[in-house]
Amino acid sequence: MFLLGFSAGLPLLLVFTTLSAWLRDENIVRSTIGFFGWVTIFYGLKFLWAPLIDSVKLPVIHSILGKRRSWLLLTQIAIGIFLYLLATISPTGDSLVSFAICALFVSFFSASQDIVVDAYRIEIAPVESQGILTAGYQFGYRVAILVAGAGALYIADSYSWEISYKIMSSLMLVGILTTMFSSEPKEHKFKLEGSSNLISAVFWAPIRDFFSRYKNAVLILFFIGVYRLSDLSMAVMANPFYLDIGFTLSQIATVTKVFGIAMTLTGAFIGGVIVLRYGVKKPLFYGSIMIASTTLMFVIQSLYGNHMNLFILTIALDNFTGGFAGTVFIAYLSSLTDPKYTATQYALFSSLMLVPGKFLSGFSGLVVDNFGYSELFFISASLGIPAIIISYYLNKSTTKA
Repeated sequence: MFLLGFSAGLPLLLVFTTLSAWLRDENIVRSTIGFFGWVTIFYGLKFLWAPLIDSVKLPVIHSILGKRRSWLLLTQIAIGIFLYLLATISPTGDSLVSFAICALFVSFFSASQDIVVDAYRIEIAPVESQGILTAGYQFGYRVAILVAGAGALYIADSYSWEISYKIMSSLMLVGILTTMFSSEPKEHKFKLEGSSNLISAVFWAPIRDFFSRYKNAVLILFFIGVYRLSDLSMAVMANPFYLDIGFTLSQIATVTKVFGIAMTLTGAFIGGVIVLRYGVKKPLFYGSIMIASTTLMFVIQSLYGNHMNLFILTIALDNFTGGFAGTVFIAYLSSLTDPKYTATQYALFSSLMLVPGKFLSGFSGLVVDNFGYSELFFISASLGIPAIIISYYLNKSTTKA
């Protein structure tokens, strides 16, 4: 699972923050870079085509590899191909449209790979082995984030973006070879007697269950949608911001990826311990305050510009908060699910968490071009106020009917 986790984690930053650094390094206008943030919205919508991946058997290769491995191989090969094509296209002039299309395909097949890897992990081993498999997957995923973040930036700084992305595309061989030599889990029949049954099973039954259990269901859903607005709405402009105030690609890689990931893991660990000790509601409230507050650190950074010590402090606080609040919020979302609909409800909650912030991030470049970075970061921080208010209310009230 470590190797499949690596394969799943590698493409994410290559169509997100690493890609935004490439675009800004090529002097692409920030409004255009902001719209590229919509490329990753596939990750928030993958539940829509997950039932198709469960039900459709791929011609020819299904008989050779089985259902899960055939889909894995297809998505991994597609990611590798489109990453390589991305490397060969200059994101300037008329070729920018082709560049964007390749990025969209990478994102779509990457989100699809996530669906299959999760299903493979669940089906390949019994429940008692899921803990160690998940740990291996997460470790591989984090290593890939480091490679696609810091590694890609280091290579681009020393050589070129084309070489960097070609190397990244070749690393998809890790997943391809793992899929080829792994065993296929036992295939479970996907029974579908009518489209209405599928819609009911996948969407309406889990939603009805959630509304029947929580009297403040609408408020909770709204809260899920706004909890991470502060950080998600400005995330795509982070690397362009660092470049614009004078930091090099290597400096950005070292501080935001190597040091930043260490701080994220620290925050995640402390968040897990605090949830275990105090429950989820109070840490959820403090996490909402931290998300909005640490976003204000970017306002300060924009005023001081190229100040390395402040940069390190900003990244330390922001990444620690991301790890802490992310862990707490995952625990909260998990607590909202019913055992009968765990996977579907959690997928829907996760999508609701991601899509609003991803959508708003598309306009972040327009805000910067028309007003400036300070204004963007201040607006993003302000978007966290509803989450603070609602989490305070939820902390003081009993939401369950």
